[in-house]
Amino acid sequence: MGRSERGGGALERIKVVTDSCADLPQELASELDIRIISVVATFGNRTYRDTELSRDEFWRLAEGGVHPTTSQPPIGVFQQAFKELVDQGHRVLCVALTSCHSGTFNAAWSAARAFGDRVTVVDSLSLSWGQGWQAIRAARMAKRRATLDAILQALRSLRERTHILIQLDTVENLRRGGRASKLMPVIDRLVRALRIKPILNLIDGELKLWGVARSYRKGIERIKAEMMALGPLERLAVIHTRRHSVAEKLADELAKLTNMARERIRVSETGAVLSCHAGPGVIAAAAVTAR
Repeated sequence: MGRSERGGGALERIKVVTDSCADLPQELASELDIRIISVVATFGNRTYRDTELSRDEFWRLAEGGVHPTTSQPPIGVFQQAFKELVDQGHRVLCVALTSCHSGTFNAAWSAARAFGDRVTVVDSLSLSWGQGWQAIRAARMAKRRATLDAILQALRSLRERTHILIQLDTVENLRRGGRASKLMPVIDRLVRALRIKPILNLIDGELKLWGVARSYRKGIERIKAEMMALGPLERLAVIHTRRHSVAEKLADELAKLTNMARERIRVSETGAVLSCHAGPGVIAAAAVTAR
């Protein structure tokens, strides 16, 4: 079994767990009966669960002079969630944030070991809607009584067809966060020398420098062109930090360029982890190509 999946077997009654980095709206998670485990955000000596802070509250604290840090949920939190579901007679499928930039997958896997094949942990190799779409697909298939093997196969296909481009307005948060240490030397040299906007993508779950733009607007144009070049799309989302109007406009433009109905394109402000490590001004697009 590949590094993105640990667990196995098949059982009819499957419940899906994911972490708050999936950026799933609470109403959607409730509708699909997805259990969300919150990552932890720390501001100095004050610690919060990501899910207990609104986006405005997070940024009010972040702009208060103390740079926030984030950490994966404790193993015990995963253990408690898994135990509750297993005790109810369910098999559990947990879809975790990419292991390349977080310990969340390892924490979930460590917790799952106590439950044998009753709990399977999947490395989404993604973040935000790239991760969220996998949790949604798993939950919808589980409601249709799909087998675990069928769900895992569908998630592999989804991962292979997911593309995310992330433009940063600043690299200071990425530098401070330390989650992209391999990437920072290259970005630092470019930004300091040329004053450009870096555009990142995810390759096998790891952030890579995809390209650069001379301005914020030109970066958005590059993102639009790449989304068009992907061909027919199954899903599309725009993600941002503190740039709601820019994100809405980008979604409007992508709807026209890709012939996707505007109401099918989700626009959301990401949570604590990407906000903390990417900073304000992020604009990103996530897409799943059609089969």
